[in-house]
Amino acid sequence: MFGYIRPLQGELKVRELERFKACYCGLCHALGANYGFASRFILNYELVFLSMLLWGEDETVVIKHKRCVASPCTKKKYCQGNAALNTCAGYSVILTWLKLEDSIADESFVRSIPYRMLSLILRRAYKKAARDYPEFDQNARNEISTLTEYESCKSMSLDEMADRFASVLSAAANESISEKIRRPMRELLYHTGRWIYIIDARDDYEDDLKSGSYNPILVIYEPEEDGKFPKEAEQRLKTTLIHSNNLITSAYELLPKNPWSQIVENIIYLGMPDACNRVFSGKWAPKHNHNI
Repeated sequence: MFGYIRPLQGELKVRELERFKACYCGLCHALGANYGFASRFILNYELVFLSMLLWGEDETVVIKHKRCVASPCTKKKYCQGNAALNTCAGYSVILTWLKLEDSIADESFVRSIPYRMLSLILRRAYKKAARDYPEFDQNARNEISTLTEYESCKSMSLDEMADRFASVLSAAANESISEKIRRPMRELLYHTGRWIYIIDARDDYEDDLKSGSYNPILVIYEPEEDGKFPKEAEQRLKTTLIHSNNLITSAYELLPKNPWSQIVENIIYLGMPDACNRVFSGKWAPKHNHNI
């Protein structure tokens, strides 16, 4: 998906970094086991983060070793599959499929050919994921449909756009989650989704300016004469993102601790602010480079 929700690795202990990598690889294995080999290529940081949030309070993290395509010569550590990893694997497939549908609808036939090919590869995986998680599939589809309508109308409301995207992620806090933590989890995921949408729009600002693609920030804030991002907009967006991050931390503090709490706290308190600073300074790594 995006890749902004990741830990600040320099602040992780060696053991914590190894555990994070094991969770990352665990989600990859869960994708392959449940939805076929091709689905492993849609692995992303955001769903690794979600899997750590959904992990049971008292559930043990079982680390195993195995060779895989990414490491055929050396066995790598990975988390044994469980409900959290399996759920996030299904959500990954559903969200990727809906994004492919949206891209196919937005592009001309020729430019949509790569998306059409990917959709053919993932079709069976999506049908299975939609059967496994019909509620999430329907909720995500409804929110993305509304978001697409707003985009087609070139909405000038950044809050409106971010709200619809945020609702997609907050749909993960459904009835399968314990009632006592459902509300703070929903708040955390909602504001995380809002944060992702705004930071991604800022990251794409210069590229969308060149291509003429829709970008809610570009609609509201025109570039300065030298083509740079306007300083007025930069301060306003930073304030909005900091506010969202604060609401995320407030919701997180209401959740019980689990085996991943130290890494989750690194992501929320350090990783997300670092990603924000690097995006605004132009030092953010390409979003599709998800190597760890």
